[in-house]
Amino acid sequence: MATARSRATDWRRRFDKAGPPKTVVLETDFAGIKAGSTLYIGSPGVFANYIARIPSGETRTVERVRNELARRNGAQATCPVTTAIYLKVVAEVAIAELVAGKPRTSVVPFWRVIEPGSRIAARLSCDSAMIGTYRALERDADA
Repeated sequence: MATARSRATDWRRRFDKAGPPKTVVLETDFAGIKAGSTLYIGSPGVFANYIARIPSGETRTVERVRNELARRNGAQATCPVTTAIYLKVVAEVAIAELVAGKPRTSVVPFWRVIEPGSRIAARLSCDSAMIGTYRALERDADA
């Protein structure tokens, strides 16, 4: 009996292949957002750029990120589903770069948005404690 082999996900490829950002009008209620609302759907690049602009030592909640991106793009909400997916993509690209030897200061600092112990952190290929460590390193460096 043959068994299926899972291939490692190429996070950089997923990052690069994502569709462009767009705003849609919901026809039905979705993920707690009412029908008729405008919904912004970002891209990994949008999230990477947003995160890269957060000052060292500071953090943002995923909710704040979603609210700010919606406002900046003239929408009433940002899609919570694609937000979680794209934050994971951004984080996995950064993790791969760290594993390859890139310094922490040269990757997208996903730990400024993804909280240790969060649902997104639990799905990453790194230990959730790493996020806390990187947050502490930035707090200590900026103190």
